[in-house]
Amino acid sequence: MGRREATTSDGLDRATLNGLLASRQPSVRYYALTELLGRPQDDPEVRRARSSLSREGWARDLLATQGPEGFWEAHEPKTLREWVSFLRFPVFQSSVWKGMVLSDLGLTSEDPRIRKFADRIFQYLLPLSSPLNIFTEEACIVGNVARMLTRLGYGDDRRVRKLFDWMLEDQRADGGWNCAPGKPGTLDAWEPLSALAAVPKPKRSAAMERAIDRGLEFYLERKLFQEGRRYLPWFRFHYPTHYYYDVLVGLEVLTSLGAGGDRRLGPALRLLREKQRSDGWWNLDRVHPDEEPSHPAGRGPRRVRPLALEKPGERSLWTTLTALRVLHRVQEAS
Repeated sequence: MGRREATTSDGLDRATLNGLLASRQPSVRYYALTELLGRPQDDPEVRRARSSLSREGWARDLLATQGPEGFWEAHEPKTLREWVSFLRFPVFQSSVWKGMVLSDLGLTSEDPRIRKFADRIFQYLLPLSSPLNIFTEEACIVGNVARMLTRLGYGDDRRVRKLFDWMLEDQRADGGWNCAPGKPGTLDAWEPLSALAAVPKPKRSAAMERAIDRGLEFYLERKLFQEGRRYLPWFRFHYPTHYYYDVLVGLEVLTSLGAGGDRRLGPALRLLREKQRSDGWWNLDRVHPDEEPSHPAGRGPRRVRPLALEKPGERSLWTTLTALRVLHRVQEAS
């Protein structure tokens, strides 16, 4: 595999990094500046990118289809039970799926449209006074919603903290989680650990830190992909990831939690480097649902309209950004 010799001081390919910085996607520029170059929030370029998050690119396009009441469904549900169903349906196109992507892209409650969306989530999915809520739903749903709301700026809300309490309670004896009751942990249930990674370290409780340590060990023992037979979708890179796992998902979560220096990441990092193109970029391999129906990891429906930001099989801004985030953290930890 060809590699450019022109690199930054920490080994990042300069031409690839410059390509991210020149992107028309402000989310990509923002994260490249802050996470790859370490620029502070008051840096003029960072401020310009952040101010453009909801006005340009992917986030703007998603927000343009949001309804005036804060949700994306074609028709407003009429009952609590119908509202709870918008957690899943239409799959990958309903409000929660799009809200998760917006939280990934860096949007927060500073935007009034995000506040309106979050109000709907709290009103209908996290009501403390109703038995119809998601506080004891399966770990993948709870983890996704907890991560999303934390990133959107609601991590201190007692209802969000209640979601974290449930995830800590639901962690299995082996340190992992599972979206099926009564089963041992599985790599496929990455969402609780990702939610914990979204909590700033100064705000993590001692119980959270213990859960993180146990969760990290669960993934590292399995080298991020050694669980039963080789499940091919885990070796392809995707975005959005929804409730699916792949090796890049595992690398992103574990390195964000400080495991970048652990030698057991070696096999997964070799895969990451092998998938790098000769021009320094990475492709988006597939969009979900991408699964083997016969495997337990194949949890998704067959006939859905995918939610995609980029074209599969082509050079990807988001996959490249994520890959460079991982490699940067590994370099910093060495």
